[in-house]
Amino acid sequence: MNPTLTRTLAYFKPYWKLLAVSALCSAIVGGMDGAFAYLVEPVLKKIFAGGETGIFLLIPLGIVALFALRGLARFTYDSTIQLAGQKAIQDIRNQVYASTVRMDMAFFTRRSTGELMSHATNDISTMQAGMANVVCGLFREILSACSLLGVIFYRNWQLALFSFVVIPLTAYPAQLIGKKIKRASGRSLNVMGGLTAILQESFSGIKVIKAFGLEGSAIERFRASNRDYFTQYRQYIKYDAMSMPVSETIISFGIAAVVYFGGSQVMSGRMTASEFFSFIAAMVMVFNPIKKLQNSYNSLQRSAGAAERVFRLLDEPRRVQERPHAVALGRSTGLVIFRDVSFSYGDEPILDGVSLEVQPNSMVALVGPSGSGKSTLVSLLPRFYDVAGGSITIDGYDIRDLTLDSLVNQIALVDQETTLFHDSIANNIRYGKPHATLDEVMEAAKAAYAHDFITQLPEGYDTSIGDRGVRLSGGQRQRICIARALLKNAPILILDEATSALDTESEQMVQKALDNLMQNRTTFVVAHRLSTVQHADSIVVLDEGRIVEQGTHETLLGAGGLYSRLHALQFSDSSAMENNGP
Repeated sequence: MNPTLTRTLAYFKPYWKLLAVSALCSAIVGGMDGAFAYLVEPVLKKIFAGGETGIFLLIPLGIVALFALRGLARFTYDSTIQLAGQKAIQDIRNQVYASTVRMDMAFFTRRSTGELMSHATNDISTMQAGMANVVCGLFREILSACSLLGVIFYRNWQLALFSFVVIPLTAYPAQLIGKKIKRASGRSLNVMGGLTAILQESFSGIKVIKAFGLEGSAIERFRASNRDYFTQYRQYIKYDAMSMPVSETIISFGIAAVVYFGGSQVMSGRMTASEFFSFIAAMVMVFNPIKKLQNSYNSLQRSAGAAERVFRLLDEPRRVQERPHAVALGRSTGLVIFRDVSFSYGDEPILDGVSLEVQPNSMVALVGPSGSGKSTLVSLLPRFYDVAGGSITIDGYDIRDLTLDSLVNQIALVDQETTLFHDSIANNIRYGKPHATLDEVMEAAKAAYAHDFITQLPEGYDTSIGDRGVRLSGGQRQRICIARALLKNAPILILDEATSALDTESEQMVQKALDNLMQNRTTFVVAHRLSTVQHADSIVVLDEGRIVEQGTHETLLGAGGLYSRLHALQFSDSSAMENNGP
């Protein structure tokens, strides 16, 4: 069996009871097809040859009763098997989401958000359709076909050979067309991933699109991608539509042979008309499940293309992994040491031999030109990425020897992106401590200078802030993020451009909140605005991935190096702006 199909069907294993019920009911449905075809001959014989009209009067009642029982069995079969299929798909979707969320940050730099969304939605939906068709139809149609084949071989094995011999002949074209369907399906799903990416980018960046009047070009880009999807999907339509006519044409030779030779036997008296009609009924009925099996096979191939994409995502290894005997670290003192740390994105070196010792409860500022490696350096601390060379230790433990959960518990992050979720303010703050009480949430908000504006909102802490917090100002969003970090109460804090996108008034309010947050914590501050780091215990200046200077604000100004030049440039620009102001 195809390994992709085997792996997909393994998800049904926990729901074997539902499968057992559906198997029993499908046996009833399939067996009734054979029974109906078998009873045609004796019933017709008794009516027309024996003249038993009483049986004729009971036939309508028998037909209704037979189909009512068959309908009940089919209903039970379809409902239980589809329920099992939906549960299996639910497990796959949960696994895909969990696996994706747990991937390291390098994974997300390689994949677009739209592509990942397409895997979790379009690919799994395609798998679901295929599994429903295959698992729901396969067992029932095989049983039905086998029971009907038994009847036609019992009635007349010579004629049965004429009808049966053509069935294997349909296998080769079915397999050939099925492979083409699988390839076409995979290509169309790849294009759909790009289409989903365009949607995600357009809706998240709608403000930029409108501000620059790019609606027309955005629409044309979407149309071009949608046209590519149609081109690929058209191939799938062509092959799917081709499969049934090819099979029916091959089968027609068997039907023609049966009609000719069977009719000859009836005319020569070697076979009665009732026997021939019973045989024809069974033969016509047996081709129906065979055609359905062909459709199921096509659906299976389309599903397999989607399943392969999903399983490739599930099987992608994590670059950041927890070691087998990792240590769970309790609350650390906050002593952090970088020893000869190197890192690169692919072939592009970012950090080269960085060594830095940060004492507990101290504030270290990382400054330097854009692209010097400041944000990358602090991203290595929570193991968003792993170092390429050297090591990072917390309280003497290499962070690669710590459990991921205990490492994450040591660190709180506030960055310029102010990531908030479409939820209430209270629940957004609770991301720092999921089981926090409302009193704890309010205390964190007060320390972040957010309580006053929250209580003025229509529903207070229960106010929904909209997608990415669009209902709040930049300063309000940042204070919610600070409250979240305060509630987490981690001993190590990373502030990555936490005030860079704020106006002066908002920055002052946020800076007060940050001052509360930094108390009694080891703090790493990444900043372009040098005015915000003048009081740091140590300022580390990076350039091209190396530490070129380190010291206090006064020491570095007096040294006349890169920090001094950056400081002079920033403050000369500020003075020029003030002189040119109104």
